[in-house]
Amino acid sequence: MYQSSDFSFSPSSLFSAYASLTGFLMLFRSILQDFIPVKLRSYFSHLLDGFFTPKSKNITVVIDENFRLKRNQVFDAAEMYLRNRIGPDTERLRVGKTPKQKHFTITIEKGEAIIDSFEDSEVRWSYCQSENEKGDKVKRYYELTFEKKLREKVMDSYLSHVVAESEGIKHSLRAVKLYSRDVHARDDDDGMVDRNYWGCINLEHPSTFDTLAMDPNAKKKIIDDLERFLKRKEFYKRVGKAWKRGYLLYGPPGTGKTSLIAAMANYLKFDVFDLELSTIYDNGELKRVLLSTTNRSILVIEDIDCNAEVRDRGADHESQEDDYEYQEVKNRNGKVTLSGILNFIDGLWSSFGDERIIVFTTNHKERLDPALLRPGRMDVHINMSYCTGLGFRTLVSNYLGLDGVNHPLCEEIEALIDSTEVTPAELAEELMQDDDTDVVLRGVVSFVEKRKVERSDTSKEVSICKVTDDDDDEKQIGSLDYVKKKKRKSGKQKAKPKGQDQYSKMVYADGLTESRKSFN
Repeated sequence: MYQSSDFSFSPSSLFSAYASLTGFLMLFRSILQDFIPVKLRSYFSHLLDGFFTPKSKNITVVIDENFRLKRNQVFDAAEMYLRNRIGPDTERLRVGKTPKQKHFTITIEKGEAIIDSFEDSEVRWSYCQSENEKGDKVKRYYELTFEKKLREKVMDSYLSHVVAESEGIKHSLRAVKLYSRDVHARDDDDGMVDRNYWGCINLEHPSTFDTLAMDPNAKKKIIDDLERFLKRKEFYKRVGKAWKRGYLLYGPPGTGKTSLIAAMANYLKFDVFDLELSTIYDNGELKRVLLSTTNRSILVIEDIDCNAEVRDRGADHESQEDDYEYQEVKNRNGKVTLSGILNFIDGLWSSFGDERIIVFTTNHKERLDPALLRPGRMDVHINMSYCTGLGFRTLVSNYLGLDGVNHPLCEEIEALIDSTEVTPAELAEELMQDDDTDVVLRGVVSFVEKRKVERSDTSKEVSICKVTDDDDDEKQIGSLDYVKKKKRKSGKQKAKPKGQDQYSKMVYADGLTESRKSFN
């Protein structure tokens, strides 16, 4: 028995008081049911439950699959993020894979939970799925539970961390897409671009910088240039330039221009938009096509010299008058003009979107109009030249699986390759002729020696023809036709743009880096 100076309690008195209180509550509930309306009764019941039930220290945030009739970015981010947080304690998982996916998709099943840590704090993720009476899925959502004291940290930092991490995971797993106007829109399974202009397939090209038969130093400098471009978002904004980069790949056919584009796309995980100018009706359509592309993409215009609009106007037309008339006819016929192409590359419309790379390819750089070659349009000029001895080592490693330095025939082949002109594509074809390494390499020796003789004979023929032309010119001196002919030749030579000689393997032409920096 507990005693004090004022009160004394016995077990029997406590039991009596508890019985009285219980009776009062039962009587009160009976009165509520008989005389109080249902809504008011529910209010009192909720009030009493809240009074006797201790308050929770946690808070739960519901993240629905859809938000305001659109896909919820936070839900998708959580689904991607939690794939890398599944631990050995998880009992039920859901696994799936589409025909075009390279990896399995693994997610947690309904009712499963994952505990995650962030800045010395723990949160709990639960996957939930509501169903109707027929058992059909109605709604999917995640519940994120954490202590109330962590509310500010979760809302301000943690959810942003989840979104950022999911973007990185998505970027590493995504398949690079190849978009073309020749692919039917129904074949486009991406849904990220305008279906009126582009269809897409997965870019399955296996080319990488490791497999490219290029000079190792040139490859490294291209990679460094791409990395520097990716990190310069704020720099481009500060100097007032659109966040884009233009590359010109020029050189003979078979030197790996397309393979380099594929290597760039696979390295950056950028989608590729393959555009043929011949399929564009006019300048307006060219703008609409540009607006239909996405960020973080490579726009490719191959064989740009095949379009008459971009050729050197001074070399193709004998006078400005003829050039003006030529442009007027083109405008009336609704064709793409040089002005439209230039505005497409670096005009106001080119500032649409971020992180864009434009790649032009040509077999004849000297044919291009000088206006296309200036900084801001084709920032980096890469000469895709004939194969070198170092490039051949890469081919030997790729096709034969051996180190070219250790094979006695490779040194001889490298010396022959450095003294003649042979493309990587030609050498690759020779390396596929047999399964026996020695047989293949002896075949390469024969091929390169034959090519060297052919090149030498061709050079002699050119020299003989040149001497013959000079003799013919001397016989024609004094004739009016000869004078006109020489003037036309002289005019074309003067109109030839400066700086188009093959002075280096790669040239920077923009103001952001060293002007005309050589890749020697």
